[in-house]
Parts: sequence; structure tokens; C-alpha cells
Amino acid sequence: MLDLLNNLYVLFIGTIAIAVLGYKGRALSKSGSIATIIVGVFIANGFGWKGLLLIGIFFVTSSVWSKWKKDKDETSKVVEKGSQRDWIQVFANGGIPAVASILFIVSESSLFWIAFVTAIAVSTSDTWASEIGPLSNKRPLSIFSLKRVEKGTSGAISLLGTTAALFGSIIISLSSVVLWDGSIELFLMICTFGFIGCFLDTILGATVQVKYRCSKCGKSTEHRIHCNEVTIHTSGSTFVNNDVVNITSILFTSIIACIFYVFV
Repeated sequence: MLDLLNNLYVLFIGTIAIAVLGYKGRALSKSGSIATIIVGVFIANGFGWKGLLLIGIFFVTSSVWSKWKKDKDETSKVVEKGSQRDWIQVFANGGIPAVASILFIVSESSLFWIAFVTAIAVSTSDTWASEIGPLSNKRPLSIFSLKRVEKGTSGAISLLGTTAALFGSIIISLSSVVLWDGSIELFLMICTFGFIGCFLDTILGATVQVKYRCSKCGKSTEHRIHCNEVTIHTSGSTFVNNDVVNITSILFTSIIACIFYVFV
């Protein structure tokens, strides 16, 4: 059975099947499906079926939460992108794990395994917070001003979203040490950095991520068009959207986790 799971042809076919199912289930766009195959191929070569299973846990759980949330809140009117992931979103979350896989193939260094699992832990923690947090009955708090803001606002936190972020990181950390026979110390490290990465994402979202305001309804949004009107840029860099924030927080946290692993 293990020989079959480790066969690259089987893994490749499995990756294509997941991408097709994601597209059919409207979790992925066409470009997102292609990007998923590319990311999957690199991960399969680097970390085999275990690596695919780990990132599969992120993808499946995130898609389930996204679908479940879709009809329960109105944050789609605020956030830039919806539940169907395109190639940019796939690479924003899967790009660092794919690069870590390539570097692991070349070097076989355990550091790149640390980077790989940490990146997925951050992605899962942040995505769970983003998908589940807006379902809270209360409006979230701005991470700096601690004032109530609209649901879906970048840089905002809620008790429900923070709890979801912690559990998302725990799921990936626990899965990692079970799959690779890791230690409790590794579990705690991965879990901690996954959770920290989510908060880094929130801080970047509050400070440098672009925000607009609708000239018609007055609501804050990430959309350039709202209520069929061009929105007004209010803060952040126009070059820094949610995808840029995601990949920055994932990359930075993964690097710090590797440094921590070496020196601590």
C-alpha cells in the first residue's frame, strides 16, 4: 500500500483528481485548478503523499468553511475575493510550501520541512480565522484601536476568529507530527508559529493592506468597485492586497520558524 502511495504517477493522478473536483465543486476557478496541479506536483516530489495529505487538509477544510460561510454573512461585499480560489490565491497559500518542497528535494535538509509545515499551519490558521470569524454575532475589534469595525475588515479580530485560528494551527501541527512521527516539541513549535503567522497577517492587514471606501454607501471595502461606483482609496498601499499580505506573512513566519529551529 505504501509503495502505491509513494508512486509519483499515482500522486500526480491524485493531484489532478483533486484539482478537477475542486473546480467541479466551485472551490477553484480554472486557473486555480491549474495552479493546484503545479503546486501538488512539487509537493508530491518533495514530501510525497504525506505532503499532499497535509496541504489537502488545508484545502478541504478551508473550502468547507468557505462554502458553509458563503450564505451566512455579507463579508463578500467587503473582502476582495470570494470562495472560488483563483491561481493567485492558490500560489499565495501554496507557493511557499511548493518552494520549500523544491529546496527539500535539492538539499534534503529538515529546515525545509519546518518551512513547509509552518507555511501550511499559517495558511490554515489565517484562513480558518477569515472564514469562521465573520460568523460571530458581534462585530470584530480593530487590532490597534480596539474599536468595533465592520465584519470582514482587514486587521480586525474576534474571539470566534481567534479561536478558529488556534484550532486551524493545531490541526496542521498535530497532523504533521503524526504523519512524520514528530515530537511534542515540534508540535508546540509549529502550532505556535502557525498562530503567530495569523496575527502577523492581521497586523499587515491593518497597516499596509489597501482599503477603499464606497462613495455611495460609505462602507469600507477591499473592492475597487462597490455599488456600481469606483471606490475611494482611504489607506494602505494600492500594491498590497490580501494575497500579498498572505504570502508575506507565510514567508516571514516560515523563515523565523527555521531560525528558531536552528538556534533554540
